[in-house]
Amino acid sequence: MITREDYLSGQVLLIDKPLNWTSFQVVNKLRWEIRQAFDIKKIKVGHAGTLDPLATGLLVICTGKMTKQIDTFQGQVKEYTGTMVLGSTTPSYDLETEINETFSTTHITEASILDTTKQFIGDIQQYPPVFSALKKDGKRLYEFARAGETVEIKPRTVAISEFEITKIDGLNIDFRVVCSKGTYIRSLANDFGKALNSGAHLSALRRTKIGDFDVDEAISIESFIRALSLE
Repeated sequence: MITREDYLSGQVLLIDKPLNWTSFQVVNKLRWEIRQAFDIKKIKVGHAGTLDPLATGLLVICTGKMTKQIDTFQGQVKEYTGTMVLGSTTPSYDLETEINETFSTTHITEASILDTTKQFIGDIQQYPPVFSALKKDGKRLYEFARAGETVEIKPRTVAISEFEITKIDGLNIDFRVVCSKGTYIRSLANDFGKALNSGAHLSALRRTKIGDFDVDEAISIESFIRALSLE
């Protein structure tokens, strides 16, 4: 049983983030529930690495004094599974925005798909999506994008240690990626399409690991709330 004092002194909570929730919404929800359950006026709650609203999976939530460990957790290696669709792109590189371009896929073979993954192993240069929460000149990049404004984005170096194609179903490509902090899987999907002389966008994404933390150990928001009511 986790007590009031436990939450204040610091806890690490593993949450399986549902689809269409922002990471910020999860943090706010858990903070409110903890405050209500234990009549706490103020408590620090934060997450160790954002997940996009259209992504599900592992969200590491820290409370109390454990929030000091957030930077450490954020810097750890992450694993994702997902699906990308070949032959079309979107401005956001995922399904947040509608398809804006389509490309031929007749030249793409299973062998070329498997071979192309090799280009992305190791340290690579990657451009973050314009539809992202990164800041430039005090504004989030997605604010520029939604306003139709063009903004210069600089590439960053990220490390990918594993990139495995797990299933090929027509134009739908399932994959598993192990990567460093700061890697955008949406950008990886977009770049993968370009490398195949076509296009691609992300249609599903799930974070499965952060360091030694595994999504199999995570619980839903509903389960967390139920557990709180029993404490």
